[in-house]
Amino acid sequence: MNARSAWTPRNIYLYLVCLITLVITIFALTNAVRSTVELVYPEPPRIAVPRPPVEANGDAALEEEQAAFQRLWSRRQTILSLVGNGALLAVSVPLYVYHWRAIGREREAARD
Repeated sequence: MNARSAWTPRNIYLYLVCLITLVITIFALTNAVRSTVELVYPEPPRIAVPRPPVEANGDAALEEEQAAFQRLWSRRQTILSLVGNGALLAVSVPLYVYHWRAIGREREAARD
């Protein structure tokens, strides 16, 4: 295969698609690992600034409810991130494999 036939517009397209899908796959994998770690080891609660004593009017119960809501919200966001990264992987990996195999087929055709 000579240098002229190696850089046809089709080959450039195939290599660019492979590069882009490979980069997307790397980012999706790193974000999926980060989300998994966050799901297993969640962010600790923030340290509250000391306040005057709370009166017995239910403020403590309200704060506990808000903290529980914040934990649920954080877990939901982490799961949504995992699902989004999984979708990215489900799209980018088959596209990469298809285009990489097309490059291989073209190389074999050029050798013959």
